[in-house]
Amino acid sequence: MRMMARGVLIGGAAAVGLVSHTTVLQAQTPLPGIVVTAPSPVVKRRPARTQPSTPAADTTQGDTADLTIDSALPGALIVTDDAFVPITVTTSQELEATRGATITDTLQQKPGISGSTFAAGANRPIIRGLDNFRVRIQENGIGSHDVSALSEDHAFPIDPFAADRVEVVRGPATLRYGSQAIGGVVAIENERIPTFAPSRGFSSEVRGGLQSVDEGRDGAFKVTAGSAAGFVVHADGFKRQTDDYDTPHGKQANTFVDSEGFSVGTSYVWQSGFAGIAFSRFSSLYGIPGEEALEARPRIDMTQDKVMSKGEWRVRDYGIEAIRYWFGASDYAHNEVIFEQADGHDIVGTRFTNKEQEGRLEVQHLPVMTGLGEMRGAIGAQWGHRKMAGVAVDEPVDALLSPATTKTSAAFIFEELQLTRQLRLQAAARIEQANVNGAGLLEFSDPNNPVAFAGERSFTPLSASLGALYELPLGVVARLTGQYVERAPDAAELFSRGVHEATGTFEIGNPLLEKEDASTIELGFKRSQGQFRFDASVYYSKFNGFIFKQVTGVDCAETLATCGDGNPDNDLAQVLYQQREATFYGAELATQYDILPIWRGVFGIDTQYDFVRAQFDNGENVPRIPPHRLGGGIYYRDANWFARAGVLHAFKQDEIGVNEIDTPGYTLVSAELSYTTKLEQGPNWASEMTIGIKGENLADDDVLNHSSFKRREDVLLPGANVRLFGSIKFN
Repeated sequence: MRMMARGVLIGGAAAVGLVSHTTVLQAQTPLPGIVVTAPSPVVKRRPARTQPSTPAADTTQGDTADLTIDSALPGALIVTDDAFVPITVTTSQELEATRGATITDTLQQKPGISGSTFAAGANRPIIRGLDNFRVRIQENGIGSHDVSALSEDHAFPIDPFAADRVEVVRGPATLRYGSQAIGGVVAIENERIPTFAPSRGFSSEVRGGLQSVDEGRDGAFKVTAGSAAGFVVHADGFKRQTDDYDTPHGKQANTFVDSEGFSVGTSYVWQSGFAGIAFSRFSSLYGIPGEEALEARPRIDMTQDKVMSKGEWRVRDYGIEAIRYWFGASDYAHNEVIFEQADGHDIVGTRFTNKEQEGRLEVQHLPVMTGLGEMRGAIGAQWGHRKMAGVAVDEPVDALLSPATTKTSAAFIFEELQLTRQLRLQAAARIEQANVNGAGLLEFSDPNNPVAFAGERSFTPLSASLGALYELPLGVVARLTGQYVERAPDAAELFSRGVHEATGTFEIGNPLLEKEDASTIELGFKRSQGQFRFDASVYYSKFNGFIFKQVTGVDCAETLATCGDGNPDNDLAQVLYQQREATFYGAELATQYDILPIWRGVFGIDTQYDFVRAQFDNGENVPRIPPHRLGGGIYYRDANWFARAGVLHAFKQDEIGVNEIDTPGYTLVSAELSYTTKLEQGPNWASEMTIGIKGENLADDDVLNHSSFKRREDVLLPGANVRLFGSIKFN
């Protein structure tokens, strides 16, 4: 009753999730498409600037979707035909139906993607075993501008309710977004900066949910209105609260989440483009589980203010197809708070801050006919400035990171050549300049007299890629890519020199680190339409100068002088940032087969499998690598109903790194049922309503995540959960 009462207060009748679809799915019927924007600036067709009247229609002014991909219907396998790299697209419907305060909670069950699961409020994506400084998280093309890559207990400030869709680009993706995306990009897209006017001048949506495992309750709204003069305004907001979640062995202490946020934006939309700006705020207070959860009650209190702007002008003259820009500036801070039993009040251990600005400009040229075929391409430039720090406040400890400044500038080019109707090639290159200024340690063999470093390190990462797409019979598209990418060390990797309570370590950076580079080859096959759809990839990456944390075997307390002094009370493991050669390889597979039409829709089965293997050059395993996973399910969907039941099994992970322990396997059983209906409310507007229910970990299995630092403390993930979700749309 308490859960229901709280849910009514914040979500009301909005406890329903969007799973909108209006066409009965048959085996060979073309399905509604989504616009995919993250992988490449070379865009064949731009989306309409006014809202389509149906999900499948996007033909205003002769424009159509960038990349026609498989269905946006719930449960459908979304496969891109035009992408040279594998992409996972997750819709707002999936995010809304899944329990969790972070976008990663939904993504982590997709092939090739897992999560750090450090806390219920902090779960960063891991792509093919790579995380932190190798995975870029962005919103509308602008980085998340936080400190989540610095530590797994730090959240990234983008709520699932803010996403209209999420595009995860696997593999090295530095060519468009920068060297800190060497492992991949998680791109959150939304209409906080409106890119079109609602077809009837106004649209709105209310959504929310209730869940059993943590008495969670959440709600959100968004409103967009446009005028005949071309001005469009948008506003959205959300509230999310959960208590400590249940596990098969009782409550997991200190796993509560309390977050909220809002955004307001406006754009001017005209026949050939748009330009707009938005302001957003995100606040979150969440607990950190583990050994100190009951006594110290550690928690993080964070806030971010962000301004974003973007625009596009479709010139279509003077040799220019379109000009696009993105800009963002943010002010981020969080306090790491603990309860001091002796004094009976809260104290702030460390305060992390990040002030960051970023801009990108891309110019796409008109198609050029060459002797080999039609060539399309784009050039771009990117600029960034960041000042980040993690300093001690109320405790006499060595701060993890003194203030450090990073300045970047880059230029890149993408070109695509259509050799034949079946064969298309892509070539891309990027050059970047990164200057990192800060203070660290050069020598610390005598902790009482360390040799300090203060100054600037400069790096010039270079990257290039070649790719080919070939259309095979039966609608199958083959892709082959080769990529060489370089990454500049991050400020934390160079200049850290203090306590990292979250991971129980005393971290010391290396100001002499060199660039990290990776050479990758990948082969994939995909089929996006028809009765049988699939996407399969195999890849191999060789890293030179792979940056990692090396445990030295020395114990420390809260200052450098205590490292190795023999005090038995020292409880922090000393780790040094080092470089070594490493090899990563793996495979990913997702399939979906519509077995037969039944009732008013279709019945089918889906399967998935993924694994990644990572070793250093001496044969040691890279730590925190996700295990093999195998899963599948059965589904039914039609114009109104969607139902699915499935199983995902993670195998035991015993290919472990130094100082790691085996992690047992687990099995996740899930089931979902939702119903969508459209109600005509008169000649000027319509309403769509969805209500659904989803069960997760229904077998109430013990789930330990090998990729999480909390694995060492046996922090279990949530047990059995039932979530009621839904939405009401007005259009």
